[in-house]
Amino acid sequence: MSVLYLNQLFLARAFTAWRVIQKGQNKRGGDSRMVLQAQEEIIEMKDVFSVKLKRRRFVGQKKGGTLLGITIFKCLNREENKLTDCAIHLNNLSEDHCHSWFRHLKEILNGFQNRPKSLKVFVNPSSHKREATHVYYEQVAPLFKLADIKTDVTVTEYEGHALSVLKECELQAFDGVVCVGGDGSVSEVAHGLLLKAQIDAGKDTDYIPTPVRAPVPLGVIPAGTTNILAHTLYGIKHAVTATLHIVMGHIQPVDVCTFSTPSKLLRFGFSAMIGFGARTLALAEKHRWMPSSQRKDFAFIKTLADLKPEECELSFLPLQIPQEDSHENDRKKKEQMKKKGSKDQWHKIQGHFLNVSIMAIPCLCSMAPRGLAPNTRLNNGSMALIVVQNTSRTEFIKHLKRYASVKNQFNFPFVETYTVQEVKVQPRLKSGLDAKENTSLNTASAEGNCPWNIDGDLMKEASEVHVRVHPQLINLYGVNTDDLESSQATCNCI
Repeated sequence: MSVLYLNQLFLARAFTAWRVIQKGQNKRGGDSRMVLQAQEEIIEMKDVFSVKLKRRRFVGQKKGGTLLGITIFKCLNREENKLTDCAIHLNNLSEDHCHSWFRHLKEILNGFQNRPKSLKVFVNPSSHKREATHVYYEQVAPLFKLADIKTDVTVTEYEGHALSVLKECELQAFDGVVCVGGDGSVSEVAHGLLLKAQIDAGKDTDYIPTPVRAPVPLGVIPAGTTNILAHTLYGIKHAVTATLHIVMGHIQPVDVCTFSTPSKLLRFGFSAMIGFGARTLALAEKHRWMPSSQRKDFAFIKTLADLKPEECELSFLPLQIPQEDSHENDRKKKEQMKKKGSKDQWHKIQGHFLNVSIMAIPCLCSMAPRGLAPNTRLNNGSMALIVVQNTSRTEFIKHLKRYASVKNQFNFPFVETYTVQEVKVQPRLKSGLDAKENTSLNTASAEGNCPWNIDGDLMKEASEVHVRVHPQLINLYGVNTDDLESSQATCNCI
């Protein structure tokens, strides 16, 4: 916190500069005495998110008081991608000067187009250690209030609550939507936001070949266990950092996937897993009576001990990447794009897989600082298809441990990676004696459903699932992960 005594203030759209009067020493002929010196300071307006009049008030006094100057609130970028707020107090006893400076600074701040003025907020009180409500009201809400952002808050009471509210919500009344919770909560809100966009556009929500973009950005305040989307957007799990990205209006277009059966849309999402990643989540969901971290550790160890491959057929459409930059190549690329749905473009693999990941974003987290899909970007119009073939438990554990290191986690003979536009997954569910033998370990298969882990949310589906990527379908508050330094966090899950 800085307290500065103003002599002059220079205002511009790009920056604010002021001349400060401060005390200094002057030595002349052995005589030391205090004199006034002028020092100029500059602050860039793009880093400022609020300005307030500063007053001296007595205890219990809420209005009025002696005007002392103005206070500028600035966003500071600390180490390890962390953002913090800083208050700079500029003192001047002239009420005319203070009101004039305050008015002009407010006009400049109002000129930043992406900064929200009104937000719809969803808080999931059940996330992680039930800390989301505390995180919002103690860390997030004060910054929204300081930035003069109006909020309409819904504390969700059951799974699907946010989705039902969004379907009826008049989104034109808000500049953005914010979710305070874990990956499952964020996934539900993102799905609801995009589903609402289709409804408002008059689209058939059972089948959406070309979905329309979300009308407002989505902000993610991490309050869960893994917080993959927050790590990917901010490079860190830090509620204040996430809040300041929202307040400052940092917008990042992001690709989104649709998950569909041949007859209906299942949901929107950013990433998915079947096999080990999905079965771990399914087991954790059956033990929700346990504390969050304990049930996830238990589910991880139990699923690893009962490691079983998933039999399925994968069909995928590889991404067509131009090899050279020329007019002839542009023509060929257009021809390829016209043919991209043709049968001869599709590749097919079938077998027993320990895990299959389909990811449109890098999926950073503390357990995988380089990302679960490090070769994917937030908005490059492609998905990473990562296939782990059946192998021994020992080799599979070596593969998992690589996610926490700087070594290539895909450098194993049983791991295959592809860059794709579309994927079709057809589970081969067991029947007869095989199903009975696996009832205790593979309950979902016995029930005729294959579990899916979509952004940390459990989905079960027996039929073929068609996954397609839709470039930049939603705007999220945050920054491009290419600009972030990878966290040095280590994995303690194995």
